[in-house]
Amino acid sequence: MTPRGAPEGWRFAARMLLERITSPQDVKALDPSSLPQLCTEIRRAILMSSASVGGHIGSNLGVVELTVALHRVFDSPTDKLIFDVSHQTYTHKMLTGRASNYLDPACYGQLSGFSNPLESEHDLFSMGHTSTSVSLACGMAKARDLAGEMHQVVAVIGDGSLSGGLALEGLDSLAELGSGVIVVVNDNGWSIAENHGGLYRNLAELRESAGGAPCNLFRAFGLDYRFVANGNDEAELERVFTELRNVDHPVVVHVCTTKGAGYEPATADSENWHHVGPFDVESGTYDVFPRNRCEDAETYAGITGSYLLDRMKSDASVVAISAATPYIMGFTPQRRAQAGEQFVDVGIAEEHAATYAAGLARAGAKPVLGLYGVFMQRAYDEFWHDICLNNLPVVILDFGSSVYGTADATHLSFFDLALMGGLPNLRCLAPVCREEYVAMLDWALAQNERPVVIRVPGNGVVSRPDLMTDSDAASVPVSGVIAPLASAPSVAANGAACFDTPRYQVVRPGSEVAVLALGSFFALGERVCDALSSEGLNPTLVNPRFATELDTATLDALAATHRVIVTLEDGVLEGGWGEQVARYLGDRDVRVLCRGVHKDFPDRFDAAELLAQNGTTVEAIVRDVHRVLK
Repeated sequence: MTPRGAPEGWRFAARMLLERITSPQDVKALDPSSLPQLCTEIRRAILMSSASVGGHIGSNLGVVELTVALHRVFDSPTDKLIFDVSHQTYTHKMLTGRASNYLDPACYGQLSGFSNPLESEHDLFSMGHTSTSVSLACGMAKARDLAGEMHQVVAVIGDGSLSGGLALEGLDSLAELGSGVIVVVNDNGWSIAENHGGLYRNLAELRESAGGAPCNLFRAFGLDYRFVANGNDEAELERVFTELRNVDHPVVVHVCTTKGAGYEPATADSENWHHVGPFDVESGTYDVFPRNRCEDAETYAGITGSYLLDRMKSDASVVAISAATPYIMGFTPQRRAQAGEQFVDVGIAEEHAATYAAGLARAGAKPVLGLYGVFMQRAYDEFWHDICLNNLPVVILDFGSSVYGTADATHLSFFDLALMGGLPNLRCLAPVCREEYVAMLDWALAQNERPVVIRVPGNGVVSRPDLMTDSDAASVPVSGVIAPLASAPSVAANGAACFDTPRYQVVRPGSEVAVLALGSFFALGERVCDALSSEGLNPTLVNPRFATELDTATLDALAATHRVIVTLEDGVLEGGWGEQVARYLGDRDVRVLCRGVHKDFPDRFDAAELLAQNGTTVEAIVRDVHRVLK
């Protein structure tokens, strides 16, 4: 498992000091003259382990000296170190007894990519969402003061995270708390992509003036302030932290670091090296392009970016909005430049992004907001109050909401349907294929009646033009009469697909068993129907398309002619779409089997194993159908 591009003898070089680090006390015991070597070994370990299994490269390489200095001065876990977002904790983990996971190829990837209290007492929170550390520090400092204890509380927050409103709320509260808390602002000039927002002009002024600019965001909050120009100088950091070791009031330490420090490919391309898959260390080439690169038209990111850019050229009212993740919408730096003022990145501020989109819609523009499903929950109130209550035609693209998406417990993205299912006025569409996705985009941008979420498929791009034809309308028998059901979206006067009314699509008419397979799970539904057919049954296959509303006419017809209805959804069952179907049919003489995954916080799971544990496999579903039929 030696990483490609690893130099000869890399294992021995990487283990000389790190193999002896079992706790922060071992770091404190090192002679200062050996610390540059330790930092070099840490960088080598980050690169070698990440080259094999992928990881957050830029952020972790940038905070090596900062993390060493923190552990040299403070006494974790007695002193409380809180890392925000915690995707930059590789060095912290190495210095707290977990170095072997970054040195031994057999152990690569066994640790969470984020802080995790189940791993170590030095990790205080499971954290994968941004802007939380200052508020957490306020709470921990208040509890310390009430208990009459004297330990230190330190929050480490990246400059990109300051754009999240929670970080500013925390700084405001911290000033009033007035207690001994150190906030380390790690300023490398980047979020995932470039930073956006007015506060970054002030950070630039502070960097350029060595902290002396008369306008100072942190002092305006009433906080003490220190500036460290070279945040990759361990000795200087250690000196500053030692001076503040027993501070009795809130202080911000503004530390300027270099994202990707020590590895030229990462410093030269900060956006694409934020997080990468396996790569060659020497050449800096990837086995698979990082998710940030979305030029490929065969990804939904690429399809989205190309589609929206074309719409912008013919319609100046179309505005694409990102909350610091432009790559999920396919907006590479090149596409962002082409879009100009019609692309807006608000930084890590999903709440503002949602309400900003509401304002655009009210004023007559056509906003398209692209979010990871896992981050949509941060904007729930804005969805509820600003978008849905006002029934504004905001188009929201829901990316990554799938069991096939990110697998860290901090980034589970399949709770979105349960989150959105109770929102009035909202229409959530779940396309099966490229053609349906584009048709839904066309419709969503053309209508002005309601907010629309399009749940972008999470299992890769497939082409299914057969699902978009109006020919050969499928049907099911109802009380002995053949009643036609939809085989495709209805067609508007202009010939475009129309999703004005919840209307399911019966793809294969049958009898006894109906399989309703939503969005990403349509292919699973096809396999289930194929397996049932091979055993002598004639199942009906339905593409529901509407993920938070019911086509009651189709459900009535199916319930009257089938003994078993199976719902398949790529998300949590509790509060999800399948439960809505089961509730509606609860007083009918038909059994409803809902399959998806149960609510939980699985961590770094294998998607196939998770589905098997939840009975959401072809074999388990077929077995359950036969059990009910008997």
